Amino acid sequence: MRFRIAIFVSLCLAIATLAASAKNKGMKYHPGDVVDEQYLKAHGHQAFFSIHSIPDTIFALMQGHSYKRDCTVARSSLRYILCLHRDDGGRSIVGEMVVNKSIAADVVEIFRRLYEAGYPIERMRLIDYWDADDERAMTANNSSSFNFRFISHTRKVSKHGMGMAIDINPLYNPYTKTLRGGKTNASAGKTIVEPAAGRPYLDRNRNFKYKITRGDLCYRLFRKYGFRWGGDWKTMKDYQHFEKP
Repeated sequence: MRFRIAIFVSLCLAIATLAASAKNKGMKYHPGDVVDEQYLKAHGHQAFFSIHSIPDTIFALMQGHSYKRDCTVARSSLRYILCLHRDDGGRSIVGEMVVNKSIAADVVEIFRRLYEAGYPIERMRLIDYWDADDERAMTANNSSSFNFRFISHTRKVSKHGMGMAIDINPLYNPYTKTLRGGKTNASAGKTIVEPAAGRPYLDRNRNFKYKITRGDLCYRLFRKYGFRWGGDWKTMKDYQHFEKP
């Protein structure tokens, strides 16, 4: 009797393993890989969109970079997501991102709908590959989320520090602010642009690739799921930035 039960359990485990393998066929590709369109026609794209607890290998990569020594955000509060995105040339590319677990499902759904609509996102890799250096990652037009830090001169964790903000195509959608101050402030009137290479794209009347505009699909989807857009801010503009209040 015990032998029959053992055989039955083994058979169930084998079936479950095969089902899981079929469900995760997309994992033959890795983040950054271009997926063959014939493969997608044969297997579909749904398996490429998934949410995971932070794997050990990813957490090791994050150490000292996006997950700094003074990080106050628990690993269990974060999720590692995988998805597909299309670049301006229409190629399907495997993307990855670390976000707060409270927004993970919404973000994956947003990226799925952007992919299905052919909305272009050039690059989506962990910011740790740029040593969590925002300027370098933004200059590479890398879309990302979690990067632990406090708001300047405070002990309050920033939205990116919590994984509650997403930056999309940052080179073409830069952050900008004009400094204000009294007559004694030498920096008054100076315009900050991040990344610096994004300065040519401050003219939002121009047409160029990867541009986010108020009312486009990216804007509408993030707004639908309760995010605010930095392009709507008054005292500064952060055209790449979507955050959950």
